[in-house]
Parts: sequence; C-alpha cells; structure tokens
Amino acid sequence: MSGIDKDDKALTEHIEQPAVPQDAQNLEAGKKKRKANRQLDEAADLLRENGGHVEYTVEDRKRVLRMIDIYVCIPMCIVYLVQQLDKGTVAQAAVFDLKESTGLVGSQYSWLTSVVYLAQLCCQPLSSYALVVFPVKYWVMFNFTAWSIVTICTAAATNFTGLIIARILLGGFEATILPSFVLITQMWWTRREQSYRTIAYQIANSAAAIFGPLIAFGVGHVNSSIRPYQGIFLCMGAISLAGVPVVWYLLPNSPTNAKFLRKGDDRLIALDRLRENNTGTKSSTWKWDQVWETYKDPKTYMWAAMYLCTSTPSGGFGAFSGLITKGFGFDSFESILMQIPTGFIGIFTLLIAIYCTNRWKTRWAVIAIVTLFPIAGASAMVKVPRSQSGALLASYYVAYPLAGIQPLLYSWANLNQAGTTKRVVVFATMFVFQCAGNVIGPQVYLEKEAPIYHTGLYVDIGCWVVLVCLVVGMRVYLGALNKKQARRRAAMGLPEELQDMSIMTTEEAAKYKVELTEHMKANGLDEAKLYENGFEDMTDYENPAFIYVL
Repeated sequence: MSGIDKDDKALTEHIEQPAVPQDAQNLEAGKKKRKANRQLDEAADLLRENGGHVEYTVEDRKRVLRMIDIYVCIPMCIVYLVQQLDKGTVAQAAVFDLKESTGLVGSQYSWLTSVVYLAQLCCQPLSSYALVVFPVKYWVMFNFTAWSIVTICTAAATNFTGLIIARILLGGFEATILPSFVLITQMWWTRREQSYRTIAYQIANSAAAIFGPLIAFGVGHVNSSIRPYQGIFLCMGAISLAGVPVVWYLLPNSPTNAKFLRKGDDRLIALDRLRENNTGTKSSTWKWDQVWETYKDPKTYMWAAMYLCTSTPSGGFGAFSGLITKGFGFDSFESILMQIPTGFIGIFTLLIAIYCTNRWKTRWAVIAIVTLFPIAGASAMVKVPRSQSGALLASYYVAYPLAGIQPLLYSWANLNQAGTTKRVVVFATMFVFQCAGNVIGPQVYLEKEAPIYHTGLYVDIGCWVVLVCLVVGMRVYLGALNKKQARRRAAMGLPEELQDMSIMTTEEAAKYKVELTEHMKANGLDEAKLYENGFEDMTDYENPAFIYVL
C-alpha cells in the first residue's frame, strides 16, 4: 500500500435514529449549521488548514501507532492501576485490623465501599461537563494528584467518621477517570485498536488484584508503631503520588497538539487514521442537541441497565472478597495471598476474550459466554458445604472471570457512540448506574450472614442472568439499526451494504477499501460522499455511514 489520500475521508460509521435528519437535504442543512456556528471537530479544522491531504505508507501508520501507545496508552494504564489500588485498599485493610482498630460495627464497613460510588455519582455531572470544556490532560492530572493525597491522609483516620470523609473525597476525585478514558480512547485509536487499548488499561484492574494483596502482605509483616491498615493506606497513596509526574510528562491533551507528533506529517497521519471511526476526536463545544438525542436513544438505557447488572455483583463480591476467603477457614495472611490468583484469572479472561472478539468480529456472544462463569461459580459457592474449603476456593476462582465483564461492556459501548457531547453524556449515564450498582452491591452482603453471605450471592446470580438477556437484546437491536442504516444509505445514493473497516486489520482494511472504490466507480456512486462526515462531530444517528458493532 503506497499511500492513502486524505481527501478520501475514511470509511465512516454512524447511523440515524430518533429525531434525526431523514434525507440528504436535511443532513446537508445540519452540517452547514454546525459549520456556521464554528462547532466542528478540532481535527477537521487542522486538516483543512493543512490542505486536507497527506500520503503515507502502512509502515508510517504503524510507526505513529507505536508512539501513540507509548505516550497515551502507558500513562492510562498507570492511572488506572493506581486508581484500582487506592480504591481497593479498604478491602486489603479489612483482612488485617481495620474493623477492629477503628471500631467499625454493623454495616459501617459496607458503607466505606458504597460511599465512594455515591460520591462519584454526585460528582459525575460536573466532571462530564469539565471534560468537554477543559483540556482532558489537565482535568485528569488534577484529580489524579488529589486522590493520591487523600489516600495517604486516610491513614490518619481512627474511626468511622474519618474513614467515611476520606472515602467520599476519594470517590469524588476518581469520578472523572472512566469518562475521561472513553474520550481519550476515541481521540487516539481506530475502533479495532480501541478494543485492545481499552482492555490494556482495564487489565490494570486485574493487575491491582495481584499487586494489592502482595503490597498488603508485605506491609502487614512490618513491625512499626503504626497499625497495619495505616501502613497499607500510606504505601498505596505514596505509590499513586509517585506516578503523577510520570503521567504528566507522557500524557498529551489531544492529537491536534501532542508534542510527540511534531515530526513531518506524523500529526496528520495520526488524525487521518481516525477517519475510519467517524466519531471525530474532540470538540470543545457543549452541544445540547446531542444531550437530547442521548436521552431519546434506547441504547443509552440498555447500556445503563447492563452496567447496573455487572457493577452490583462487582461492588459486593469485590469489597467482600477478602472476608469471603477468610470465611473459608484461612487466616489473614493466607486470605490475602488467596486473592492473587484472581488477578491472573481476570487478565487471562480479558486476553482470551479480546482475541475472540476481534477474530469473530463480534462482542455480544463473547460477553454472554464470559458471564456464564460467575453464574456457575457463585451458584457452587452457595451449595458447597463450608467444611470443604478446597471446593469453595475452586468455586470462588471459577466466578472470577466476572472481572472481565465490565471492561468488555465498556469496550462494546465505546464502539457504538459518536459525537463528543453524546459520548460524554452516554458514559456519564452509564457511570451513574455503575455507581448505583456499586452502592447496592455491598449492602446486600449482610453482616449477620457472614461468612456465607447467601443474600449477596443470590442477588449477584440474578444480576448476571439478567445481564445475559440484555446482551442478547442489544445484539438484536443493533442489528436492526444497521439494517435501517443500509436503507438510508441506499436512498442517498451510497452503497447499501458496508463493512466496518475500523475493526479490520490494516491489511484487511486496505484490501476492502480498494474493492469498495472499484464497486462505487462501477456503479456510478460518489465516493467522496461516503467519507465526508468523518470529523464533523456528528452523532451515530446523524451519520449515515456509521456501522454499529455487534
């Protein structure tokens, strides 16, 4: 492949739905209005300033991608890892002396987990708005620094009041990470690449399940004047704070101003790669029409319901994981060590799942299959006698592919939204329901049922069963939307049947693009029309070339 013409605005993928232009005339009118209001995507502006044309080879494309992975994906992995370490610190501390040393009684320990997500829920509207109007790097770094300091200060808490205040602050500052990473991911990678990069930093969640117990195990053996739980908070917070300057140095704001893209046409190559997405990079204008569309879109509520069904078990199962294994008959140090395999299980699950999704070009079936494992594991934990600690531990590990469900849903939802404001609002809504599930989850693990927690396990099983049904329903709905898009394209003189180049390999996409160009020329179709909306900051409903990923 010798080059790619930038004027061939890469294959786009967006659909139309409620209250959206139904024909080419309305579509053109909507675009002219956006241009008149200077609300276009920043990438589109930069491309126009540079003549809208750049040629590059496959090797150039791969070289730029490697730089993006170093300067964007690596700092995202660091941030997500330390966030999960800080958030999970209370679960590690509980295995040692947190409850006894601070006088926690009844459901107070459950509230130390739930209140983090309540705080995230309350701070989500402000955080989402800030992501649109402020540079994403500065907003992430402010919150990253703040929660690191809060984690360190949590060591000074000696009672429930001090702990709950610290956890509220932690949740508030961590609220921005999921929406921020959604935005960053779509700004830098094609939709096929997004799956791998999303999983890369989501693997940090499982990595935290490995490193967190190891750190807690080491701190727990230190003889000092401070309590073990205080040492754990101090150590985790210090690790987070040490990561701040590293992330600040590496992480750029956007492709339009990244310092590492100064050489030659690297910046234009980075932007041109994204035409295939038809999701744009970033607009700095808050668009209320995209907000209204978001809440007319049935997908928004289906994604939210799925997140509720996966976060409710995660909130309870995760917060009580140490206490659950301790209830199998292990002491504090053994219980901590028993958590480590769950991290490896989570990483293995994600790697296998992402391989299958990209090989099969489908997400829904993989998510449904992965969800069957926690259903089986939790069901066995309910039925196996407490005297059989080996069988209980095996059942517990069978359930732990649950760590892969939420990242896979996150990746799937990320591939099916477009428009800067709409993306932010959709994921803010999902995050609200995620927070709600994480609040509910610990509350159904009743102290009086320890160490079996029957109610919590039954609720978790029910949530996973409902999740499978919702995943199947979403697949049917997205398939119907793709058929509607095909009819819409045909009415506009565009190819009715399109394949999604953004989830193909580079070689597959190049081959298909040649075939598509030949097909359009043979049928007298205007190829330029197909690529014209890639950076218009249009939503998935507004862009007739958007293809939903099943």
